[in-house]
Amino acid sequence: MAWVFLACAGLLEVFWSSFLKLSDGFTKLGWSVMTIAGMLASFYLLSQAMKTLPLGTAYAVWTGIGAVGSVAVGILIFKEPVTAARMFFTVLLLTGIVGIKLTSPH
Repeated sequence: MAWVFLACAGLLEVFWSSFLKLSDGFTKLGWSVMTIAGMLASFYLLSQAMKTLPLGTAYAVWTGIGAVGSVAVGILIFKEPVTAARMFFTVLLLTGIVGIKLTSPH
């Protein structure tokens, strides 16, 4: 169950980071509220995952899901540039996340 919590926490990190951009520096109330709600939910689920999973594994996977997901949202929603270097390093991040998951003792 810890891995499910962790995956959901990572997806919520993508959620709140996307709304953080839309909040325009916390100047738009609706997006700001969604950002804070997403942060709280993400941190809560991360804390539940950390009851079982090692700190380093949980934190690395959580931030990795958030980073890779945010790159995808940036490209697909915010029309950020797609470059070969950017894609290479995003794949490298994803490889690291999978590697950490596969080598975790839990």
